[in-house]
Amino acid sequence: MLRVNDLTLRIGERLILDGASFSIPDRARVGLVGRNGAGKTTLFKAILGEWPVDASAVSMPRGMRIGAVAQEAPAGPETLHAVVLAADTERARLMAEAEGADGLRRAEI
Repeated sequence: MLRVNDLTLRIGERLILDGASFSIPDRARVGLVGRNGAGKTTLFKAILGEWPVDASAVSMPRGMRIGAVAQEAPAGPETLHAVVLAADTERARLMAEAEGADGLRRAEI
């Protein structure tokens, strides 16, 4: 279970969250919705450990997976479609396995 406890987030002088607490059960799929500038990306970065917060504010069990897609596409020669597909490592692994698999295994994949 992902737990956020008494989390306060600021961007400069602007208070984004003040003492927020919540938990998300294992295997839950959650969407975060809000107006532009509300702090959705900052909250997500805090949960992922990419934004400084108190060590006790965010806890999750070892092995928990959180899917994230960058808000901005990286600059480079790849198309956005190629970048998104490359980020899905599980899909890439299954596609590679399916290449050499027999018909039954391919159906399972």
